[in-house]
Amino acid sequence: MVPLACAGDPARSSADGTSGSPASVHVVASFYPLQYVVERIGGSHVSVENLTPAGAEPHELELTARNTADLEDADLVVYLSGFAPAVDDGISAVASDHALDVADDARLDLSYVPIEGGQQDPTAGGRRDPHFWLDPSRLADVAKGVARRLSAVDPTDAPEFATNLAALESDLHLLDTDYRAGLAHCASTDIVTSHNAFGYLSQRYGLTQIGITGLTPEDEPTSKDLAAVTQFVEDHHVRTIYYESLVSPAIAQTVADETGAKTEVLDPIEGLSDSSQGADYLQIMRADLANLRSGQGCS
Repeated sequence: MVPLACAGDPARSSADGTSGSPASVHVVASFYPLQYVVERIGGSHVSVENLTPAGAEPHELELTARNTADLEDADLVVYLSGFAPAVDDGISAVASDHALDVADDARLDLSYVPIEGGQQDPTAGGRRDPHFWLDPSRLADVAKGVARRLSAVDPTDAPEFATNLAALESDLHLLDTDYRAGLAHCASTDIVTSHNAFGYLSQRYGLTQIGITGLTPEDEPTSKDLAAVTQFVEDHHVRTIYYESLVSPAIAQTVADETGAKTEVLDPIEGLSDSSQGADYLQIMRADLANLRSGQGCS
């Protein structure tokens, strides 16, 4: 498990576990994928605090007084507007002059698409899908924006930030290549997920996502929603229902029991926990790829 940097730490540990020189830039990230990007680019020059506790869902994050103070004291706050309303409010109140909203670099051009009568109904959507990081190419674009902002905050270490960015971009390009190859030939391209978090991944790799719930796992499906998903599963011969590690699999299991499908984990990587199928973003994305290849019958 990747340890989370704590507010007030004078230094971050280097990759080999030894203590380095004190970090020069204190960054607050609103949730895990942004923490990961900042840590990869900033290296030992940056201490990163994640507002979302390990194992918690970031959608409904509420800020404590300590969180608000950390936002105010940070050299840089990296967040995604519209993802956690309390974070937006806190930044507006105390951190608007030193915050980086990654929304533009993330190119958030998808919205939630529900289903009606067992088919997708784009006309009934409209809520912006925030889960850009499940498309590695979009995360790479966000990483470039983070590197630019870190370089502005700490010009002295900008050359190292550029080197670290190049290494991260290389890792993300390889991940993207592996996904394209791994999902190129699948028996089914329809994926049914416990919540509607995989739109960007599906768009990138030629899949069609059907979410049982909406854009947050706290959305409760109605009996009509469950009936529509069940009909879709039966009509399209879906063989796997995917659930995530941070929430109960009960809803996914209900649909699976009704249709004879199996269940499998597909992690939206909104946070890390003891049940995560990897220690960082890259490892969990590769675990997701393996589960998708198995669940979709890919050769």
